[in-house]
Amino acid sequence: MTDPDDPAATGAEAPAAAIPTEAVPAEAVPPDAAQAAAGQSDPKAVFRRYLDSGRDALLFKLEDASEYDVRRPLTPTGTNLLGLVKHLSGVEAGYLGECFGRPVPEMPAWYAEMGSDDSEPNADMWATADESQESIVELYQRVRAHADRTIDELDLTAPGTVPWWGPDAGEVTLQRLLVHVIAEEQRHLGQADIVRENIDGAVGLRAGVSNLPDESEQWWADYHRRLQQTAEQFRQ
Repeated sequence: MTDPDDPAATGAEAPAAAIPTEAVPAEAVPPDAAQAAAGQSDPKAVFRRYLDSGRDALLFKLEDASEYDVRRPLTPTGTNLLGLVKHLSGVEAGYLGECFGRPVPEMPAWYAEMGSDDSEPNADMWATADESQESIVELYQRVRAHADRTIDELDLTAPGTVPWWGPDAGEVTLQRLLVHVIAEEQRHLGQADIVRENIDGAVGLRAGVSNLPDESEQWWADYHRRLQQTAEQFRQ
């Protein structure tokens, strides 16, 4: 079966035992030794490590940013930090909850209305004035805990369905939807990286881990200028 959101996919579902369990780069793993040790032998724990790393990094992008900065749109299509957290709350609630008959209790109205004829486009991609940063983060943490229970209580081969993929999508497994959620989380985390850097220059995976060369401000200014000068050679 071909994945509706991945035209290149063959549809073959890899068995859980085939999931790689090789060592993960230290900078990509939450600083939890017990979790890291388990992740070397348990395929489900490998998924959790990558999922939790992205979740934690996303929330890190909100740290020390003002209420204004977490809300303001920094791309022509409105990408903003708090909206990304809100959106991913809906992503996890759907793929790691509803798709397995395990709906998250007391989800907000915008989630229930998504996909309906009356729903506002992109309602999950920004926080209204009535939605505080604290309430969005609390929702994200609550959905995260619910999704974790799904991961803990179901086998990777547990069947589910994705109604919004259409009637021809057929059954999926927890393994497949974990991969889907991790991929989507990382995609939006990359957006959050760029948005936050454009707000105040803050970068990194977590406190003390920038994932960038340890160079001076002058080095980075020179580097930026060098890239711009190179690009100018190709300006039409």
